[in-house]
Amino acid sequence: MIDHFDLLAPIYDRLFGPPDPARLRALLRLPAAGWLLDAGGGTGRVSSQLRPLVDNLVISDASEQMLRQAQAKDICPTQTQVERLPFPDDSFERVLVVDALHHFHHQPAAIRDLIRVLKPGGRLVIEEPDINHVGVKLVALAEKLLLMGSHFYAPAEIRDMVSAHGLPARIETDGTFAAWIVADK
Repeated sequence: MIDHFDLLAPIYDRLFGPPDPARLRALLRLPAAGWLLDAGGGTGRVSSQLRPLVDNLVISDASEQMLRQAQAKDICPTQTQVERLPFPDDSFERVLVVDALHHFHHQPAAIRDLIRVLKPGGRLVIEEPDINHVGVKLVALAEKLLLMGSHFYAPAEIRDMVSAHGLPARIETDGTFAAWIVADK
């Protein structure tokens, strides 16, 4: 099986460019004391911008090559599947997933484990492409043709997966490519 992310790792940040962290800062309520987990965080393209706003930052990702790029940014990498995070319950004040949920093997199990490691009083933010938009449907088709194993969910479905674990969640959108699912524990 081709590991698309190991192949893309050396050029990933140049392909996607730096994010605008303002929305994530607001949604995550940063700055904040404690630990931030960037689940499926790859090269650290997003969380490296948020690093100064938290005490500690950990990136979890399945791709060793993506994590090597993150480590070069002085971010603590953990190679793991998000469905089986190697952290104790209630470890993180903030948990972030950006453009990665559709790549996880089993999204409901991943969300369950993300909530498990979130501390009471903590906040979960999931940013995902909104499959209700035509452009995202084209991306989903391309990823299917490339055999990436992606599975895109509508924002309401993601919200419902989070809510199924006892966390009321809400959807924020700006009417473009992405939607944000936000929940407090």
